[in-house]
Amino acid sequence: MNQSLINSYLLPFKATAYHKNIFIPMTESDVLGKWAVFFFYPADFTFVCPTELGDLADSYDEFKKRDVEIYSVSTDTHFTHKAWHDNSSTIRKIKFVMVGDPTGAISRNFGVLNEETGLAERGTFVIDPAGKIQIIETNAGNIGRDASELLRKVKAAQYVASHPTEVCPARWQEGAATLTPSLDLVGKI
Repeated sequence: MNQSLINSYLLPFKATAYHKNIFIPMTESDVLGKWAVFFFYPADFTFVCPTELGDLADSYDEFKKRDVEIYSVSTDTHFTHKAWHDNSSTIRKIKFVMVGDPTGAISRNFGVLNEETGLAERGTFVIDPAGKIQIIETNAGNIGRDASELLRKVKAAQYVASHPTEVCPARWQEGAATLTPSLDLVGKI
């Protein structure tokens, strides 16, 4: 049985990423201090992946308004990320960091490496400023994710982080009512 990564901390890693037309070294310490989304996907130059990354690129400013950084990660190299960025109008829109994980070490840390194929599964992880994993979602390879739903979940995670006695019910939207768990609330929802 696999142990959940919820409430576990970001593990150490070293990588090279492609960001804003340069290659940058990256470690877990670069992530700490702000909210982060690690967005794993199988491979560059594929089919569902560019639709997801394009959707994230279109929503990136909304994430930045919430002080959230996005790190897209695949087992491709940073060189491949640059080539894909240079050759795809969809990927060219990306302003967030594209992390190369050719050894699969980061994907293994998050439990999303498919050892048979050497590719990452479609895993999404929301990490708080202390480096603690707050949200995990993994989709089958043929099912794309939705940036607006991810943003809703990030807003909920940020809300409960700043209001620790409250919880966000299903379909909660920013500004909507929350719940305060108590003995009086049991059986009344």
